[in-house]
Amino acid sequence: MPDLDPVIHAESRLRAITTLNEVGERNRIAFTKLQKLLEMTAGNLSTHLRKLEDAGYVTVSKTIEGRTPATYVAITPAGTAAYAAYRAALHELLSAQLTEKS
Repeated sequence: MPDLDPVIHAESRLRAITTLNEVGERNRIAFTKLQKLLEMTAGNLSTHLRKLEDAGYVTVSKTIEGRTPATYVAITPAGTAAYAAYRAALHELLSAQLTEKS
């Protein structure tokens, strides 16, 4: 049985990294836009992003636009690789279960 990455496996983190993977490594997304897409509170999203950031899967950058602070989130190359490995492990796990039942 393949091991699933526990950092990604939590539903909220899986939803966040899936969205960030679609955005891509060179692009980033505003924290507020990601929050709306995922329908999460700012505190909840921050907590999950911190775990992904601690693992090196995402970067969080803060800047000032005009006079307003803005926070952007992006997936890292390590995050992209971890997400691909997670998907492969999940597919392998689900395929194994189907084979065992048939």
